[in-house]
Amino acid sequence: MSVTVFGIRHHGPGSARSLREALRALNPDAVLIEGPPDANELIALAADAQMSPPVALLIYLPNEPKEAVYYPFAEFSPEWQAIQYGLTQNVAVRFIDLPQSHQFALDSEKKNGDESQANSAKEIRRDPLRWIAEAAGYSDSERWWDQMIEHRRDSTEWFKAIMELMSALREEVAKLDDSVVDPREDLREAYMRQSIRAAEREGFERIAVVCGAWHAPVLERMPPVKTDTALLKGLAKVKVSATWVPWTMGRLTYWSGYGAGIESPGYYQHLWSFTDEVTVRWMIRVAQLLRGQDLDASSASVIEAVRLGHSLAALRDRPVPGLAEFNDAVRAVFCFGDDTPMQLIGEKLIVGELLGQVPDATPSLPLQQDLQREQKRLRLPPNATEEVRDLDLRKPNDLDRSRLLHRLRLLEIPWGATQYATGKGTFREVWRLQWRPELAVAVIEANVWGNTVPNAATARARAEADRLQELPALTALVEDALLADLPEAIDHVMTRLEQVAALSNDIPHAMEALPALAGVLRYGNVRQTDATMVQQVVDGLVTRVVIGLPNACSALNDEAAEEMYQRLVQVHAALLTLQNAALLSDWNNVLVQLLDQAGLHGLICGRCCRLLFDQRLLAAQEVERRMGLAIAPAVEPAQSMAWIDGFLRGSGLILLHNEELWQILNEWVRSVKGETFPQLLPLLRRTFSTFSAPERSQIGTLARRGASGTTTAPGAASTTLDEERARRVLPLVAQILGLEHRSN
Repeated sequence: MSVTVFGIRHHGPGSARSLREALRALNPDAVLIEGPPDANELIALAADAQMSPPVALLIYLPNEPKEAVYYPFAEFSPEWQAIQYGLTQNVAVRFIDLPQSHQFALDSEKKNGDESQANSAKEIRRDPLRWIAEAAGYSDSERWWDQMIEHRRDSTEWFKAIMELMSALREEVAKLDDSVVDPREDLREAYMRQSIRAAEREGFERIAVVCGAWHAPVLERMPPVKTDTALLKGLAKVKVSATWVPWTMGRLTYWSGYGAGIESPGYYQHLWSFTDEVTVRWMIRVAQLLRGQDLDASSASVIEAVRLGHSLAALRDRPVPGLAEFNDAVRAVFCFGDDTPMQLIGEKLIVGELLGQVPDATPSLPLQQDLQREQKRLRLPPNATEEVRDLDLRKPNDLDRSRLLHRLRLLEIPWGATQYATGKGTFREVWRLQWRPELAVAVIEANVWGNTVPNAATARARAEADRLQELPALTALVEDALLADLPEAIDHVMTRLEQVAALSNDIPHAMEALPALAGVLRYGNVRQTDATMVQQVVDGLVTRVVIGLPNACSALNDEAAEEMYQRLVQVHAALLTLQNAALLSDWNNVLVQLLDQAGLHGLICGRCCRLLFDQRLLAAQEVERRMGLAIAPAVEPAQSMAWIDGFLRGSGLILLHNEELWQILNEWVRSVKGETFPQLLPLLRRTFSTFSAPERSQIGTLARRGASGTTTAPGAASTTLDEERARRVLPLVAQILGLEHRSN
């Protein structure tokens, strides 16, 4: 009976290749792997033809799925190759790390505990090879391990060297600070030793143990059984569930937050896939990628980059070129020293965009299964790369895709985000989609609402409606439910909205709710859903706003007036969109009432005047009169400026085409005292900044003409007609119109 321990790095092509050869040479009858025993029943699925790395084991608490951990595997992960070896050779394969059922329990106990301070010993535990790498002249342990291990093809001798190295490092750590211990690590190693002993008792004769290199020494030289038994006695335990989920290359990187992350998973996949001409094949891939982006990448450049990579390796005393040499050669030859294309190469090749796949037989909840069926039916597969989907809602399949994506958003599964689009009006939706591994947890969480996507989204919307107390949030929920086409949810949310609206006297909230409801009424017809039930709520809200708006607009300071201004503009635009004559008439009546309200803030008064003028409900002469009163000398300059800001903000055309208004404003500006003007200048600049560049240019021209004594507005008609000049063009006009010119 023998136990052979292989200390490995969790992800690396050299480690994986060497381990595979070592296992073939050992021919074990049991393979024990550092991993969660909670998922032992799922190991057999790794042999399924549909399983395609990168994938991950997901262990989670069924009653709280957010409490979850992942165990990722790539094709070049030594543990994955160990699993594949065991399954193909029909030998026992087991995970032997401390079960997550215990680790979750420890985590809950640790939340109230205090972390001990960091010291050199703990730093070594986190990165045990850092000292060795620095001593060898490398910038970090990643570079050292890459050169010493990952570029090897089939060496098995380094397992002994790693065992000796880790034994020495552990001894040095103990000497640095023997009092610093990691209780979790001790428990994990004790459980792994107990698992090895259990395999020995079962009669296995050649046991292979695959674990992280740091743990290898203490699994090879075991302490007495009673020590580990005492350490593990009385451990708390919770119920967990496990499954396989697709993973991505990007999530294997250390910057994604993965503790055992690597720098270049795409590059490691390349090293795993090709055992010869590695440099040449890499440079060819770089050239193909750049050509796909319409960047110059010739065959001559490939040859030159290969030569430079090998030359750099020789100068740096490296046996073969590594990623650093590849990058330097590519930057010099293909990118001409520019780092911008290197970002593309880093994203597409060095990291990679591969998304794994799990078998249909993988344990999953009903909601997961329904989502997978919908993705297949709608030909909308999840993808690790960001993609843009332009949906035409007049097409049945695109409409169903839109409904699915909106339902997932209601369930807080943010697979896609809508983008602003033009061209097809409301018949068009543009979505930016990207599937991330953690969305699998979101789907598991959402399963509590129902077993299918429509049922779960309906239940979630109903529960959210019961919780909400404010009109804007409820109206936004109505819109979401309509976009998702959930009739039962719409009925419930609308009933709740009517209840809240009937009891609400909050005019600002009612005004904020109206634009969303107007969007619902407009969008409903496009999506072939009945939105008429929203009309009665809109009618009730408009009535409340009309009655309560004068009081809501009284005694406003500048900040409150700015907020009310925005609401006025939005409500007015919403009512214009609805094209409901009765509602618009009631709204315009309250705008007229506000014009004569004493003490009304100038910003609100000016905007009401402009809204009525734009609808031709206020004559130009009346506007001139009101502007004259608003900026009369007796009125405070700040109040006058607020009125002008409200009237003009967003468009200066009215000044260019109405000479009387221009003259009134011009005279007011000229009448402002010198000591007051600096206070008004920022307000003037803010108002004029909302005008378009051509408008500002013409207003400047008009102001210069006024300064020189010419006050005719650019758009005003001239009162003098030069008949002689007019006669000169009549023959040409008659020829253009096909008429015989008759001189008078």
